[in-house]
Amino acid sequence: MEPRQKKRIIIFLIFPLLISIQFLTDDLVFRIIGGLLTLIYVGFLIFLRDSLRKEYHFPKSDDAISNDNLDSFAEPSHGDESFEIISKTTNTDLITDADFFKTGKKERVLLIPPDLKLLYNDIVNEEMPKGVGHNDQFTFVLEKLLMVIKESFSAYTAVFFWYNKKHEKLSIEKYVSSSTAITNQKLNLEDDVLSNIVKKEEPELLSNIPITSELDVIRYYTSSQGIRSFVGVPLFFDKNLIGLLAIDSKQEDEFGIETIFAMGRFVRVITILISMFEQNYSEFIAQKRLSGLLTLVGPNSKFEDEKDLSASIERLVQNLIEWDAFCYVQYNPFEKNFKTKKVINKRSLKFVGENLEVDLQGTLVGRCILTGTSVKIDDTSAAEYKRFSKIEDVSFDGSFLAIPLVYQEQNFGVLCFESLKKNAYTKADAEFLKNSTGIISFMIYSIMTQNMLKSFLALDVETKALNSRTFRSRLASDLVKSQLLKVPGSIALLKIDDFLEQESLFGENPYKMIITTVADIISSEMTPLTLFGRLDERLFAIYFFNSFSKDVFLWAEKLRVRIARQTIAVVSKQSTFTVSIGVASTSDKTDVEEVIHNADLALQKALESGGNKVRNIN
Repeated sequence: MEPRQKKRIIIFLIFPLLISIQFLTDDLVFRIIGGLLTLIYVGFLIFLRDSLRKEYHFPKSDDAISNDNLDSFAEPSHGDESFEIISKTTNTDLITDADFFKTGKKERVLLIPPDLKLLYNDIVNEEMPKGVGHNDQFTFVLEKLLMVIKESFSAYTAVFFWYNKKHEKLSIEKYVSSSTAITNQKLNLEDDVLSNIVKKEEPELLSNIPITSELDVIRYYTSSQGIRSFVGVPLFFDKNLIGLLAIDSKQEDEFGIETIFAMGRFVRVITILISMFEQNYSEFIAQKRLSGLLTLVGPNSKFEDEKDLSASIERLVQNLIEWDAFCYVQYNPFEKNFKTKKVINKRSLKFVGENLEVDLQGTLVGRCILTGTSVKIDDTSAAEYKRFSKIEDVSFDGSFLAIPLVYQEQNFGVLCFESLKKNAYTKADAEFLKNSTGIISFMIYSIMTQNMLKSFLALDVETKALNSRTFRSRLASDLVKSQLLKVPGSIALLKIDDFLEQESLFGENPYKMIITTVADIISSEMTPLTLFGRLDERLFAIYFFNSFSKDVFLWAEKLRVRIARQTIAVVSKQSTFTVSIGVASTSDKTDVEEVIHNADLALQKALESGGNKVRNIN
């Protein structure tokens, strides 16, 4: 129903409502008011109806008739002298000079979106994805270029292929298409148009592809798309064919020879991008590897023990090469075997754990150890490889690289890298790692040599006291002598109290200076019948042959007071430190661990009392 008719119905419905007032009330006043309203309403409708009526008059003279007025009348009929009045219509098939600019301006305004600037800024200021690697950055730029190619040639699909010469396969790196039926499989070289481009190393142009042979000619679709035209060009880098660039269309004869030349210009842009990315990536990798190697020889490097070495190796391998799992295998000179020392797994897939003994026979790492040669496996899923042990449970499939740590023809360990990508490591990577890790081999050799030499020492190098192994051996001998001679004995454990306030005061760890001072004070109190040893970083033990525990308690109390009053210079400040001592009797006891445990119980009581105390156990 038209809006005008709706309005008429609504106006008509008001009239019965006013009439009904006369019948719904008995009050004379309301009847008179209702009658007056009805009368006014009817008169109002009649007045409006007459005022809106249009009249048309025929001109009285010929001079009053203009060209526009002539268009408003029809030719008179032969049997009637009257004229028929018709409405004036606009000629929509004619654009005059008065309407041209107005119409054009209106069209331009409608075509320009109100958020044009915002949309444009979103395109030109699109940021590269953060946290992506070198390959993902190139793929991002390539995708934008393929969008331009597709729109420039009105193509159905624009696609870029990498060519693997070793395996003779084509793989899609990126595509921009109106179709979702693009295959994700690698393509072998056959008799299709892409294979011809690779074999001939020259462009291909197809203008009329038959419907029946579309899938045989165009193999990067999983279903028929109605492709009728195709252009593909090869891409060369360092005079070697490394990829293809192709576009297609559903229209026949859509492309020509000029399209090949235009595609060639885009190929040149891609090769320039590859060269720039390759150079920047090489410089980035070189700088990253240099930073990693400097962690081994920098001023903050520490190699006092195997723990420091493992931490340094972990920092180093983060920068040397890309990997998803890493394992450091170390040689144990005492057990004469190789074990996994440090394992880092970035993925949720199963990998080996730490302290796993390596099987030298039948494993990749075992072969690396026995031959002293790097092992590189490009595809671990191609065969049932065992990395470390024949009983391992590893679910990684990809690439594996093992680098031996050899110094003076002796193997001290292996660095193992695992990647989920196949063919992730090259011979150049293996050669670089083998050359750069020579310094690690030397450091491992140095630390192991030091540990071997320390195992032959009876004294602690820092304090000149007996080391833990020698003290326990001498104590076992003296306990047996004490029992045979039926003489008493006692042992005291001395520990330097914590001093957090002093650490924050001096800004560095002052333990080394304090330990040396405390050891000198204890040594000055020793007699030929006592044994003095260092069991831990801050823990000392003193054994008294032929001495009762009460006498040793008095000795320990005097020693505690002397140390507390001793001023020790740390950096440029003077300070004092305290010790806690636990005393226990060793009479009629020959178990070394038992007597040390008893003295430790007494020491814990002293520490629980707040430190700077002496406690004993009989």
